[in-house]
Amino acid sequence: MKLEIIASHCRETLKIGVPIVVGQLGVIILGFADTMMVGHYSTPSLAAASFVNNIFTLVTIMLMGFSYGITPLVGAIFSRKEYAKAGALMRPAFVANAGFGLLLVAIMTVIYFFLDRFGQPESLMPLIRPYYIVILCSMLPVVVFNVCRQFTDGITLTSVAMWILLGGNVFNIVFNYLLIYGKAGFPELGLLGAGVSTMSSRVLMAVVAVWLLFRKRRFAVYREGFRNARVKAADVCRHVKMSFPISLQMGMETGTFTFSAIMVGWIGELQMASYQVMVTMSTLGYMFYYGIGSAVAIRVASFTGLGDNTGVKRAAFAGHAILLLLAVCASSAFFFLSDTLVSFFTDDAAVAAICLTLIAPLILYQFCDATQVCYANALRGTSHVMPMMWIAFVSYVLVGIPVAYLLGFPAGFGEKGIFYSFSISLFTAAVLFLWQFLKVAWKNQSQNE
Repeated sequence: MKLEIIASHCRETLKIGVPIVVGQLGVIILGFADTMMVGHYSTPSLAAASFVNNIFTLVTIMLMGFSYGITPLVGAIFSRKEYAKAGALMRPAFVANAGFGLLLVAIMTVIYFFLDRFGQPESLMPLIRPYYIVILCSMLPVVVFNVCRQFTDGITLTSVAMWILLGGNVFNIVFNYLLIYGKAGFPELGLLGAGVSTMSSRVLMAVVAVWLLFRKRRFAVYREGFRNARVKAADVCRHVKMSFPISLQMGMETGTFTFSAIMVGWIGELQMASYQVMVTMSTLGYMFYYGIGSAVAIRVASFTGLGDNTGVKRAAFAGHAILLLLAVCASSAFFFLSDTLVSFFTDDAAVAAICLTLIAPLILYQFCDATQVCYANALRGTSHVMPMMWIAFVSYVLVGIPVAYLLGFPAGFGEKGIFYSFSISLFTAAVLFLWQFLKVAWKNQSQNE
C-alpha cells in the first residue's frame, strides 16, 4: 500500500515537474549552444564568456531565487481554490522583485568599473567589457519573466513557462549563429553578438509572458484579483521576508562557483576556458534537478496549505527518489560521453585535455547536489525559509569557498582541487537541508497530534 502511495506521489510530481524540466532542458541547450558557438569562434572569447557568465549566473540565480518566494504563497492559496486572492499576490510580487532587481543591477553597474581588479588576463578585457554591459541590460526582463513564471508554476500550469522558454531559446540560438559569425547579412560581432542575442530573447520572453497573463481568458479569474488589489507595504514586506532567504541561499550556492571561476582565472586562460565548458556541462544535471525540485516545492506547498503533514513528507521523499535516479543518469552521461560532450564545445586540444581531468570530480558531486536541491525546495514549500540562509552560509561560505582555495592553491591541485571542493560543500548542504526538513516535519506532526 505504501509503495502505491509513493508511486502516486512520484507520478504527480513528474506531472508537474516534467514541463519544468523540459523548460530547463531548453536553458541547458541554450547554454550548450552559447558555449559551443563562442568556443568554436575563438578560445579568448570562450574565456571572456566564462568570466562574465559566471558573474552574471550569480545575479540570475539570485533573481530566480527571489522570485521563488512566490510559489509557496500562491500554491497554498491555489490549493484552497482562492483564485482571485492568488492573482492579488502578483502586485506586491512585481514590486518586491522589481526593487530587488534594480538593486542588483545597480551593484553590477558599480562592479563594471572594477573589472580590471579581478585578476583576469588583461588581453581579455576588450572582450569582457562590452559583453558585460549587454548582459547587464538583460537583467530587468529576467525579473518580469521570473514573476510570471513562478505565478503560473504556483497554480500548477508549469507548461506555460516551458513553451515560452523553448521559444525564447530557439530565437536565441538562431540569432547567436547569425550575430556571432555574421551570417545572412548580419554583422560579425563575435562574443558581443552572443550577448545581443541573449538580451533580445529575454525581452521577448518577458513580453510574451505578460501578454499571456493579461490577455488570455484562462487567467481572467486571476486578473480580477490583480486589478482589485492594492500594493501595501505589509504585503511587499511579506514577499521580501519569504523571498530574500531563498535568494541568499541560492546566491551563496552559486557564489561558490562564481568565486571558483575567478580563482581558476588566476591559474590561466586555458583553465578558464575549460572551467566554462565543465560548468556548462554540469547544468545537464543541475537544471534537471531544479526542475523536479520546483515540482517538490509546489506539491509540498499544496499539502502545507491543506494542513496535510503526511502528504508533505511523502511528496518530498518521492521527489528525492526521482532526483537520485536523475543523478545516476547525469553521472552516466558524463562518464560514457565525456569525450563527445567536451568536443562539442572546443576544438582546442589543450582545453579538452584539461576538461577530461575534471570529469571525476564532476560526477562525484551529482548525488549531493540532487539531495540538497530536493530538501531545500521542500523547505521552500513549507515556507520555513529562514534556516536556508544559515545552512547556505555554513555550506558555501564557511566551507565551500575556503576549501576551494585550499585545494586549488596551498594543496597544489589547481583547477582539479577547486572542482573537488564542490563535493564537500554540497554534501554539507545536503545533510543540513535534510536535517532541517525532518525537524520541520516532526514539529508540524507533533503540533497536529
